Amino acid sequence: MRLDEQTRPDFPILQRIVNGHPLVYLDSGASSQKPRSVIEAMNRYYERSHANVHRSIHTLGEEATELYELARDSVQRFIGAASREEVVFTRGTTDGLGLIAETIGRTLAKDDEIVVTELEHHSNLIPWQLVARDRGAHLKAVPVLADGTLDMAALDRLITRRTRVVAFAHVSNVLGTITPVAEIVRRARAVDAITVVDGAQAAPHLRLDMPSLGCDFYVFSAHKMLGPTGIGVMYGRRAVLDSLEPGRGGSEMIKEVWIDRAQWNDLPWRFEPGTPPIAEAVGLTAAIEYLEKVGMERVGEHERALTRQTLEGFARTPGVTAYGPPVSVDRGAVVAFAVEGLHPHDVAALLDAEGIAVRASLRDAADAPARRRRHLARDVLGVQLAGRGVAAPGGGRRAAFGAVGGPR
Repeated sequence: MRLDEQTRPDFPILQRIVNGHPLVYLDSGASSQKPRSVIEAMNRYYERSHANVHRSIHTLGEEATELYELARDSVQRFIGAASREEVVFTRGTTDGLGLIAETIGRTLAKDDEIVVTELEHHSNLIPWQLVARDRGAHLKAVPVLADGTLDMAALDRLITRRTRVVAFAHVSNVLGTITPVAEIVRRARAVDAITVVDGAQAAPHLRLDMPSLGCDFYVFSAHKMLGPTGIGVMYGRRAVLDSLEPGRGGSEMIKEVWIDRAQWNDLPWRFEPGTPPIAEAVGLTAAIEYLEKVGMERVGEHERALTRQTLEGFARTPGVTAYGPPVSVDRGAVVAFAVEGLHPHDVAALLDAEGIAVRASLRDAADAPARRRRHLARDVLGVQLAGRGVAAPGGGRRAAFGAVGGPR
């Protein structure tokens, strides 16, 4: 049995009928759907154990705290972190990257340098633009080669003794490029630069091991990996976290406070001000358990097959151009493409009429006759390539068709 056939019944929303068709959801690059186990775990928390955490000795408070901290242990196991103190909960990838930029930004001086890449999602670009502007630092970008990979020779030229931060995506949300994280980290560490990895499009799809990657920070969102919205993870290497003051203030992140000073809390709570996303942490635990039960190796195998099928199908379809690394290269399961003579709005409307939920990554083009638009769109959405078997998200996540700049 294929993985999509096995897992589809686990997702209640896929039972919906949209415009007379069973729902086909290919938009997990923006946000994945949730298995029943995640929904039930969050409902159970609200029905039985809801209370604030870390501050109450009554039964509900202790249960809520235990469930919240259990999520930290689950994440530590899932990403292979050396200790649970390296796992900080945020509101999502964007929030985590913003927190890192705000925290590290306070340590930068005029003419320091920040290196990003041309692959970056806005969430890993705009915060560094703001830091560079406010601190008088310089922002540099590693270019992308024609095959969608990073220009590593340019990276060597751009990293200098003034480089303080190297921030980059593990997997591009546009081209599906998988960047050589460990190698980039090695080059950044040669000049003592801090490395920040946007893992939003990698954590749901790849087996992670933080010590092997070697980065200082790694950030991702629960809602892209079968979990709820409103919670994300900021992994921070302990030696680096210990060296930094918190970037945001409030309750929970202090041990003692006076009018003119405060004593910071221990890790990881030093970086978690305010009431945390408790129910969402419970949902994240359930999502991780689901993924672990399926097996990340099996997930990767299924997604590689979908990606290969999509790229080969596009290559056979006149008027369709795919971008990014070729099928022979290890790449993520997202495909950016252009359709000759087709506008993105045409595709969106046609896909929705077929009960397909997907964002098409298309170049603006002149209008085309309606009949030709329909034929091209059906080729693009893959009904002729794979049939409706592609409907279930790959292991509960993003299938092969592309998306540009999804929300965080």
